[in-house]
Amino acid sequence: MKPPHRIQEIAARAGLSPATVDRVLHQRGGVRESTAGRVHQAIAELDRESATARVLTIDLVLPTDFGADVPAALDPDLPIQSRVHRTDDPAGALGQVARSRSDGVIVLAPPLPEVADAVARLDVPVVTLNVDLPAGKRIAHVGVDDFEAGATAAYLVEQWLHDRAGDVLVVAERAAPQRVAGFRSVLGPARRLHVVTGPDQARATLAGTHTVRAVYAPAAGDCAGVVAAFAAERRNYDVFVAHGLTPDTLPLLRTQQISAVLHQDLGADLRHAGRAMLRAHGLLPGPIRSHPAAVRILTPFNVPVS
Repeated sequence: MKPPHRIQEIAARAGLSPATVDRVLHQRGGVRESTAGRVHQAIAELDRESATARVLTIDLVLPTDFGADVPAALDPDLPIQSRVHRTDDPAGALGQVARSRSDGVIVLAPPLPEVADAVARLDVPVVTLNVDLPAGKRIAHVGVDDFEAGATAAYLVEQWLHDRAGDVLVVAERAAPQRVAGFRSVLGPARRLHVVTGPDQARATLAGTHTVRAVYAPAAGDCAGVVAAFAAERRNYDVFVAHGLTPDTLPLLRTQQISAVLHQDLGADLRHAGRAMLRAHGLLPGPIRSHPAAVRILTPFNVPVS
């Protein structure tokens, strides 16, 4: 058998002579069981050290304005280095990854046929984040379900507005299409959505209509700017639901200018994704599992201390 490590390395680790290690590796006999055990223990230790020394290069394909803190959310204790691709063309980005040297991909993209086909053409492990793809095209799925998260947001809006008439201002629809789709599926049919991409469009919409009574921000954005747009037009809203606890949304939530934030523990989700990658490469023991997560509803009364 081919030695798993240099015989001299194994011998130094086991405290034995190279000749003894060679006899154990080639099963020539004449070696005590306890001595053979020392050789195998030394090999196991060297295997663990080799696994720890290897660093995987993982590509993250994400929407343009998804979580600026993604690299920081990756577990620094995992032997992984990341390359983040923020794009509005996930299929194209996956094609570029396929032509590069990559050890795996974490992807958050709409479940479109061209995305699924691009994933299927990859020859490295793929983990889906938030939006799942067919099980045969990925090794695991982690994160919240974006459609369900959007539906939860609409439920909260309806509960706050109750039977009052009013439309909803939706900020940055393109950034989270599955969340917006889930939001539409639960929102009352009489309510209209006014889709804008930022505070300037929000103010222009408010100047042209007086029916907006709620705000929904399905992705990271300038929520403070939207609040300011209402103030500039001397308008009020009854409910504001956003996604993601960020430096922008946190003070607004604490001062009750945002009604609720739907929060994802991105760090935990990416840790699960990273471990799935390590297991796929044989660098961690255990089976590869998906880890779907539930979105957490934060209000001004249960904001994390830090």
